Amino acid sequence: MNQRYEDLNSVHIDVLREIGNIGAGNAATSLSMMLGQSINMTMPEVKLLSFDEAADAVGGAETLMYGVLLELAGDIRGTIMFLLDMNFAHLALNILMGETLETFDQMDEMSLSAICEIGNILSGSYVNSISELTGLNIELTVPAASVDMAGAMLNVPMTKFAKVGNKVMFIEEKFESSTQSVKSHMIMFAEIDSLNLILEKLGIL
Repeated sequence: MNQRYEDLNSVHIDVLREIGNIGAGNAATSLSMMLGQSINMTMPEVKLLSFDEAADAVGGAETLMYGVLLELAGDIRGTIMFLLDMNFAHLALNILMGETLETFDQMDEMSLSAICEIGNILSGSYVNSISELTGLNIELTVPAASVDMAGAMLNVPMTKFAKVGNKVMFIEEKFESSTQSVKSHMIMFAEIDSLNLILEKLGIL
């Protein structure tokens, strides 16, 4: 049994990548339904990264992002965080509300709520994929959303899960509409017992 994320071997990582791929496909479908237009997605990049590497991958620790944080409950314990940049927020809100945004400061309460719901829907797509593949009951808490620097947001899961390793599952997705393409970044960290349970249910352990 794995004791830390650093103990995962190439087979475990390949399985996590496949879960990420399936979840990403479901996320694209869910986003298309919410926005009311076709949203295509290229094959996501799924990696195990340190917290510092994850911050660098989204543009650096000081990059301003919109973050949606949800806790996993039920059979699985952990955290999901979506980090969305200004381009993603602009695309989504332009389609939903006809709004044109240049900075996060221009987002009002309704805009923030809409982006939070998108993060909630995308997270649900991943969680549902894991549930369907494993038969586990996984619940999501009410999302908490904020605009802050990427490094500050990543401090939340880093502090909570430092004892079980410095690695997270990092998924970068590229969504494409008829007019532009944007990226979203998802960071998922399951507690090590929960991660082992997922792998066990999939016949890997």
